[in-house]
Amino acid sequence: MSYSQFTTIRKVKEAFNLTIREGNGFFPAIKPIAPSAHLAETLAETLPIVSTSGSEKARSEGIIYPVLLEVRRILDRQVSLFSGEDFTVDESVGLNGICDFLMTRSSEVLEIDAPAIVIVEAKKTDLKSGLGQCIAEMVAAARFNQASGREVETLYGCVSNGIQWQFIKLENQVVTIDLTVYPLPPVDVILGIFVWMMRGGAIGGTGS
Repeated sequence: MSYSQFTTIRKVKEAFNLTIREGNGFFPAIKPIAPSAHLAETLAETLPIVSTSGSEKARSEGIIYPVLLEVRRILDRQVSLFSGEDFTVDESVGLNGICDFLMTRSSEVLEIDAPAIVIVEAKKTDLKSGLGQCIAEMVAAARFNQASGREVETLYGCVSNGIQWQFIKLENQVVTIDLTVYPLPPVDVILGIFVWMMRGGAIGGTGS
């Protein structure tokens, strides 16, 4: 058993007694953030390659990882980014396995330190197929934070194939799925959302 067993929203909902809500856009007005020259050049190289027939690995390494690294740079490296790390919280209920990407509000980079704030699940194509697994990883992050004495009110998740990004939030036992699918390009909107989640959104602020 692992995160990958949660192949549908129904499975994770029933396993953890979650309430699921759907809506279009749960973010406030968020100011887009222009990418650095380095990220802009990277995406100019990788987008034409991976957006048509790239594998999940290519999309993760060529688009998603550089975008998340840019978020860490914008936040002066006071947050950490983990890629492909084991995140076993409670194996008895299937909260174990590898997270594609996990971001924490800690500057420690050698191991995952609470509070975990954002989980990103990478997919090759269909975003819906990753929602259940991403939610399970968010539940694990909530339990991880609680066990560490570093609880936060709201956790965020994202399922992305690089050119499409869909967001989720978890507050207590309520999961809200944003039915809006955000495209990339433009990357500045995606950067603005992630910075808001890591900075203001994650602690109940306005993100300003």
